[in-house]
Amino acid sequence: MASYKSELKKLIEELEKKGERLEALISLGNSLKDEERRLPMSFNGFLNIASRDPRHVFRNVFQLFYDMVHHYVPSIDKKEAIEREPIGFVNYDCRNLFEKDCDDPFFADRLFTNRFMKLVNDIKQATQNNRIFLFEGPPGSGKSTFLNILLRKLEEYTLISEGSLYETHWRLDIERLGGFRRFERELHKIASETGDKELVEKLITTQKVADDLPKRYLEFSCPNHDHPILQIPKSYRKQFLDELIIDKKFKEELYSKKEYEWVFKDIPCSICNSVYDVLIDIVGEPLEILNMINARKMKFSRQFGEGISVFNPGDPIISEAITSPKFQSMLNDILKREDVTYIYSFLAKTNNGVLALMDIKENNIQRLMNLHGLISDGVHKVGYIEERIKTLFVGLINPADKKHYESEPSFRDRVITVSVPYVLDYNTEVFIYKNKFGTSLENKFLPNVLENVAKIIIATRLNVDNNSIKNWLKYPSKYSKYTDEDFLILKMELYSGTIPDWLSEEDKKNLGKSIKKEILETSEHEGKSGISGRQSLYIFNSFLNKYSKTGRLIRMDNVFSFYSQYPDLKTHLPENFIKSLVDQYDYDILQVLREAIYYFNKKQIERDIKNYLYSINFEKNTKVKCIYTNDIIEVNEDYFKNFEAIFLGATSTIMMRESFRNEVQTEYVSKTLTIEMQVENKKIEHTKQFKKLYDKYVNSLKENALMPYKDNENFRMAIRDYETPAYRTYDERIKRDVKHFLDNLVRKFKYTLEGAKEISLYAIDKNLPDKF
Repeated sequence: MASYKSELKKLIEELEKKGERLEALISLGNSLKDEERRLPMSFNGFLNIASRDPRHVFRNVFQLFYDMVHHYVPSIDKKEAIEREPIGFVNYDCRNLFEKDCDDPFFADRLFTNRFMKLVNDIKQATQNNRIFLFEGPPGSGKSTFLNILLRKLEEYTLISEGSLYETHWRLDIERLGGFRRFERELHKIASETGDKELVEKLITTQKVADDLPKRYLEFSCPNHDHPILQIPKSYRKQFLDELIIDKKFKEELYSKKEYEWVFKDIPCSICNSVYDVLIDIVGEPLEILNMINARKMKFSRQFGEGISVFNPGDPIISEAITSPKFQSMLNDILKREDVTYIYSFLAKTNNGVLALMDIKENNIQRLMNLHGLISDGVHKVGYIEERIKTLFVGLINPADKKHYESEPSFRDRVITVSVPYVLDYNTEVFIYKNKFGTSLENKFLPNVLENVAKIIIATRLNVDNNSIKNWLKYPSKYSKYTDEDFLILKMELYSGTIPDWLSEEDKKNLGKSIKKEILETSEHEGKSGISGRQSLYIFNSFLNKYSKTGRLIRMDNVFSFYSQYPDLKTHLPENFIKSLVDQYDYDILQVLREAIYYFNKKQIERDIKNYLYSINFEKNTKVKCIYTNDIIEVNEDYFKNFEAIFLGATSTIMMRESFRNEVQTEYVSKTLTIEMQVENKKIEHTKQFKKLYDKYVNSLKENALMPYKDNENFRMAIRDYETPAYRTYDERIKRDVKHFLDNLVRKFKYTLEGAKEISLYAIDKNLPDKF
C-alpha cells in the first residue's frame, strides 16, 4: 500500500509539472500572438478608430519616432524644468530608453540628452525634413551602441498598440472583378425595367448561388507602406476629415501644423495609384473600391529590412528593382489589363520607416552619395516610374569621415550632425564603472573618491580654453583653493547640473541666461578627444587590481599616486590638475565634517530671520515690535550689520550690505508678502525666501563649526580610539561630541565607521580648517 501511495504521489507531481509547463506554454503563445498579430481591418473599421483617436492614427515615421522616445522618457514641463535647474538644462530621465532591458546599455549624460531631446522635437515638427541625421563621435564614444538601442526600442514600440503605424492593405474581390457581380447588377437593372417575373426568379436563383460561393480575394500590402488615408483623393481629404474627426483641438492642429502637411499633400505610390485607377474603370463606384482597402499595422523588422534597414560598410550595394513576375501575372489576370506595374525599389521597404548607415566607410560612402538626390527631392526613378520616399535617414560618422560629403556644398546643407561625444558628466562616468564592475563598486571607496576618479577622466575630454567662465567670474583668482587654474573642475560641476557652494553670491547672481548659454555651447566642441570610454575602463581596471585587494577602502591619496603617474593621462591633463582636484576634494570633505559636527538652534535661527525680514521695512534708528515673534527690535546700522555679516562676511562693505538689504526687501514685498503669504496663505517660514535665507544662515554657521576642535589633541585621539577600551578614559563631553560626529558621518554621508574615523583623521592631520 505504501508503495502504491508513493507511486500515485509521483504521478500527481508529474501531472502538476506538466500542467505548469502547459500553462506557461499557453501564456507564451498568447503573448507572441498578441505581439505578432497584424490582422487587416476594414477601411470602415479604420475610420472608426481614426474618428475616436486621430492623434494616434494620423502619424508618419517622424511623429512615431517622437512618440516612441516619449513613451520611454517621462514627460516633463520643459519651461518649469529649466527654471528649476540652476544651470538651465533639463535633467531628462532616459534610463528606460537607453539602459533598461539592454544587454549593452548606453549611458547618456545631461548634455547629450538635452541635445537629443531637442533633435527629437525638431524631427516631429518637420522642421528638419529632407535631411539625413548623422551621429558624430570619436571611436569609443558609444555611438554604435546608442543607435542600435534606439532602433531596437523603436521596433519593440511598434509591437504594442500605442506604437501602431498603419499601412494600406489591398483585398481585391476576385469574383467581383472577374465579371460575376457586374452580370448580377445588369440582371437587377433589366428586371426592374421590364418587370419580367422570369428574370426576377433567375435573379433570386443567381443571388442564392452568389451567396453560397466562397469569397476569394487577392491580398497584398502596399510595398511603399502608404498610409490608408492617402487612398482618399487629395481634393476630398480635408472635407472628409472635417466630417470624420470630432476632436476640435486636434483638428485645428491637423490643419495648421507643419508636421501634418503630409496628410493633405502626399499621394499614394505608383502601385496603389494604378490599382485605384483600374478599379474605377471596372467598378465605377469609389465606395466599393474603399471596401477593397484594409488598414494594417506596419511591420518594423530590422532582420528583414521592413520598416528598419541597417547597412554596414561591407554590405553590397543594391541597385536592382524588386519585382514579382508571378504576382504581376495574377494582377493582370484579375484586372484583365496590364496597367498596374508591380515594381519598387529596396528604399520602398523603409518608406515611412528608418534607414540607417553604420559608419560612412567603404560601400556606405557610395550609399550616402546615392541618397543625395532622394534626400533633397524625396523622389527618384525606378525604371520609368517615379517613387516617392519619406524616410527617417540616420547614420554614424567619425569626425575624420566627414570629408566624404563636405566637398559637396549642396549635400552638406542636407546633413544634420548630432554630436555623440565621450561622456562629459562625471556622475554618468561613475554609472559606467558600476555597470562594468558591479553596483557594489562604491563600497570599495571612501565616499566621493570614486567620483574624483571619474573627474580625472572627464578632464582629459575638456578644452582648457574657458574664456566664458573667466569672463563671468569677477575675481577668478580667489578660487584657486577650490578649482584648477583652467576651471575644468568648475566646468564639470556645471555640466553635472550643480553650482558649487564655494562660488560667491555675486558670481552666482551673475550666472545669467546668456552666460549659461555660452558655457553650454562650449560643450558642443568637447568630448571629441581625450581618454575614450574603452581606455577609461582599461585604466580603471588596472587601478582596481592594484588597490582593491589591500583590505582597506580606496582613498584619495591612492587615486593621486596612481593617476598622476599614468603615462597616457599626462599628455591629456593640464599640469597640477590632479593636485587641484585633491584640494577640491579636501574642501568638500571639510564641508561634510562641518555638517557632521554641527549643532544648531533651529528656533533661534528662524527667529533671527523673521525679525530681519520685518525690520528691513522700517527706517533706521526706530524701535519696532516684530509681528512674527513679538520681539522688540532696535532698527539701526549695527543691527543690520550683525545679521548681514552672517551672509556676506565680516569684511563686507556698506555698499554690499545695502545692496543685499534692498534685494531682500524687494523680494519680501513683491513676492513673499503679497503673493505667498497674502494670496497663497503661507506662513512666513514656509515661503521660498525664508527657506533660502535659512539655508544660507545655517551654512554660514557651519563654516566655523570645527574651529573649537582644530588644535584639540584629545578630540583627535578619541576619534582614533572610538569603540576601543581606551575610549572610556576620555571625558564625557569629548565622547559625546565624537559619537555625534561619527554617527552623523555614517548616517548622513554613507561612511562606514572605519571610513568615518579615517576621513576625520585625514582632515585633522592635513589641518583642513586652516587650509580653507
